[in-house]
Amino acid sequence: MSIDLETAARVAKLARIRVDEDDLPALANEFNTILGFIEQLGEVDVDGVEPMTSVTPMRLKRREDKVTDGHQQKKVLSNAPDAREGFFAVPKVVE
Repeated sequence: MSIDLETAARVAKLARIRVDEDDLPALANEFNTILGFIEQLGEVDVDGVEPMTSVTPMRLKRREDKVTDGHQQKKVLSNAPDAREGFFAVPKVVE
């Protein structure tokens, strides 16, 4: 895959980065270099390699997966402009 000047300009615009027309060739070249590195990563054989969470072996902390209401109903509703019977009250929009 190769990035042309038009694509580099579009990526810069999407990223909200102002790039002068004179700098677009250098930016496109950088994008192409990065894509080259990504293609090299695709060539690495990772069969049998387990994913790591850290460079040192450790187990992730786990907690019991149970559903609760968070016990913060009053705190959550304290900022509501209108709350009734423990719920947000909103204007009726459907007849």
